[in-house]
Amino acid sequence: MAILQTRQLTAFYGDFQALYGIDTTLDAGETVAIIGANGAGKSTFLKAIAGLIHGAADSVLLDGTPIGACAAADIVGLGVALVPEGRRLFPSLTVEENLLIGRYGRKMAGPWTLDRVYGLFPVLKARRHSATPTLSGGQQQMVAIGRALMSNPRVLLCDEISLGLAPIIIADIYAGLPQIKAEGTSVVLVEQDIVQAMKVADRVYCFQEGRLSLTGRPRDLTREQIHRAYFGS
Repeated sequence: MAILQTRQLTAFYGDFQALYGIDTTLDAGETVAIIGANGAGKSTFLKAIAGLIHGAADSVLLDGTPIGACAAADIVGLGVALVPEGRRLFPSLTVEENLLIGRYGRKMAGPWTLDRVYGLFPVLKARRHSATPTLSGGQQQMVAIGRALMSNPRVLLCDEISLGLAPIIIADIYAGLPQIKAEGTSVVLVEQDIVQAMKVADRVYCFQEGRLSLTGRPRDLTREQIHRAYFGS
């Protein structure tokens, strides 16, 4: 059984429908990448899984249990954590205080502690008493990922973690992904950088205007297929 599934998932912002009947699966130990053009519904998809947008209870399943109508705090407690687009750190708090916030409401024991997060991103230990606005963009992204890991998630949802960062910093961040997976965490990754997504993903879903336009394993997809799935031509 898949650890996470969506079934005919829809999402709305008021009267505007952003997602139309999305069916996906995430198996234990997998990295699934969600790709697509701006406005395709990728971030909305993660928000719906994380409980920031509510839908039908059975539109999102965790280990076969419906969670689509659960509150965001309850979903974190069940083992699903979101690294949001834009990081959403607390600017008045230090690096370490931001990380510690991630463990509040945690119900599951697991490997991720402050020391383990500092081992994954050593620069954060050196900056642990710094306010987050004084960090570089890449360091802030590391804090956002570390904060999510502090809840010891079984599923990690990552929304545009490479956005606006230099290639060398992106490489540093993605270098931590194998260790995260080795600790038993499955990953759903929204990524604008198609090349990066194809490197790390076991499977890819492409969204176009709120609908699923393509799915497959990276090695089986051609550039032409991806182009059509992105742009519809």
